[in-house]
Amino acid sequence: MRSPSKPDLVIGVDLGQTCTGVSYANLSSGADTVRWIQKWPGRAQACENKVPTVLVYPHGSSKASSWGFLAESKNEQKAEYGTTREWFKTLIDPDFLEQERLRNPQDTPSSYSEVQTWCRDYLGFLYEHVKSKLAPELGNVPWEDAEIEFVFSVPTTWKPHPSVENFRALIGQAGFGGPLNARHSVTIGLTEAEAAAVHTSTESAGMFSERDLLLICDAGGGTTDLSTLRVTDTAIRVLSLEQVDVVEGANVGSAAIDDDFMNFAEARLREANQSQPLDLDIEETVYEMMKGKEFQNIKCEHGAPDETPMFSLVIPGLSHSYSNPPANIERGELHMAKEDLRGFFDRQLHKLFRSIDTQLQNLNRRLPDETVSHLVLSGGLGQSLYVQEKLKARYANGSELHPNAQFMQVRIAPDPQLAVCKGLVADRLRKLTVGRSVLGWRCCRASYGIVCKELYDKHKPSHVGREIRKDSRDGKTYVLRSVEWFVKKGEPVSIDRPIEHDFMRKVDLEDSIRVFPTEVVVSYDEKDVLPNFSGPGVQKLCDIESDLSSASEKEFKEKNRRIWQFGQRYFQVKYQIKVIIGPADLRFELCEYFH
Repeated sequence: MRSPSKPDLVIGVDLGQTCTGVSYANLSSGADTVRWIQKWPGRAQACENKVPTVLVYPHGSSKASSWGFLAESKNEQKAEYGTTREWFKTLIDPDFLEQERLRNPQDTPSSYSEVQTWCRDYLGFLYEHVKSKLAPELGNVPWEDAEIEFVFSVPTTWKPHPSVENFRALIGQAGFGGPLNARHSVTIGLTEAEAAAVHTSTESAGMFSERDLLLICDAGGGTTDLSTLRVTDTAIRVLSLEQVDVVEGANVGSAAIDDDFMNFAEARLREANQSQPLDLDIEETVYEMMKGKEFQNIKCEHGAPDETPMFSLVIPGLSHSYSNPPANIERGELHMAKEDLRGFFDRQLHKLFRSIDTQLQNLNRRLPDETVSHLVLSGGLGQSLYVQEKLKARYANGSELHPNAQFMQVRIAPDPQLAVCKGLVADRLRKLTVGRSVLGWRCCRASYGIVCKELYDKHKPSHVGREIRKDSRDGKTYVLRSVEWFVKKGEPVSIDRPIEHDFMRKVDLEDSIRVFPTEVVVSYDEKDVLPNFSGPGVQKLCDIESDLSSASEKEFKEKNRRIWQFGQRYFQVKYQIKVIIGPADLRFELCEYFH
């Protein structure tokens, strides 16, 4: 019989810029082993840890015809057949989409709704495949009746609103959770760096000691996420961790290396075409070369000891009799030097170094007497031998730039490509097993507060020139649009225990409406310069409503009811809201009301 306290399946989904991974634990079988899907459409005879984040739309159709490996088949990739859509994950962030539109308007979607459509369609294909693969593992329990938890990761570069909320909506629209599957739930579990840290601590607990500081670097296809964590407990079978600095992210990844290669190849082919026509669609040819096994193998093996100084890549559709030495083309093949490939990597490495340096500098300011013990690499770019070699050369033997990294060891996460999706499931299993997450505390990435009114003080400089109003019920004057911050950027917040905030409202006796709106705001300014009032530096995050309509008036305190008390009679209503701060979102719960 299934345990009522545990789900049947916990499924972790890491939607990547270039590839997507899915891991799971089938608790209905009595086991808590974390496994992952390795069989995908288009690769039935092979085991693949991830599936490409790619779609193809036939010309004139708004419905995708293929996804993943199927979308990379020759028929689907024909220019006359349809249009390929990929590398859209980072564009779910509207701010990044706007940056890309300014930088490269020709190759950037014209509207945010296009990006939403691609993401929704891809997730829809993914959901149906996950269902087809995992439903048989549930035995006699129908998929719709099983209790299933889907846990998704998000990049640290995404803000809760609108990026994370938009992503959450797309997940639901694609079929995950939703009204047809009442027993299925969807949560945003961890950021990618946090999930990678959980996976590493679960799989390689023996390499870490209590109080060690770990700098986790999850370098993927489109983004790189950084997080600094402390080992707080080694007593149980996996470590416990707490965040000691705000998670940071940067748009650094292997997709940019692909992009640089296409620019390089296109320049060579256009140079050749001017002197000796190629009779090719150059843009389509370059794209096919980038997606081909030849270049991808060369890229993945860069840095290997037996790497050759020159590479040759077949130019699709070009005759073997074609040669153009000035453009580095011989017998229908493009020749590329190892130094050219190294340049593509180095451009990303320089950005990665800046991000790591900044994280170490910030950490040294906050914790000047502590040192970082380990730099842990995960993600697709993180498994590159060349990247590993360069990071070790820069950081493993000490650095004059970073006194807190003199003895830092560079480690590679087990299964670096799968670290995120496996970490999502491992963290949830820990919570189900012992009642607390692997990552017990995280540093808040922003400051969150509520808009309220503050008792006016004419001697207070911050009150000068502010809008004020006298309350007829208590006769006092208040400053409007003040902000009370219930958590500030960089402060530690518990993963498992919510923040509790008390509220007090005044209600006229004859007022039957007991629904109290509250405006929640966010600021990304440092906590020592936080504004005290709503205005520049403060953004509206959302509105929440506390509905106390069903509460008895006996629970409220009546004010000014004595004959000698002046002022309008009213009810004083007190209640409490619990705030749960997730990796990139907030959840609110009306807890109780009281005298």
